[in-house]
Amino acid sequence: MSLNRTELIAKIAAKAEITKADADKAISALQSVLVDSLAKGEAVKITGLMSVERTERAARKGRNPRTGEEIEIPAGYGVKISAGSTLKKAVAK
Repeated sequence: MSLNRTELIAKIAAKAEITKADADKAISALQSVLVDSLAKGEAVKITGLMSVERTERAARKGRNPRTGEEIEIPAGYGVKISAGSTLKKAVAK
């Protein structure tokens, strides 16, 4: 089972005793802050839940799977998400 955005908003609204519209605004704000911070290279840490940071990927050589031709893969960025202690404990049960 997975939780989509609409279901997440409904659960947050019920837990926090706020409207679904306010919960949606909070989720949108969190998303915006995460995207903006990571774009600037800033890590975001929510103690106990998770930390999210931008990682650098070095340029490297790869192969085109169709032709086997060697290609140059440029340097870039990725995202690393690490679970916090509270999240790890909840999943381990």
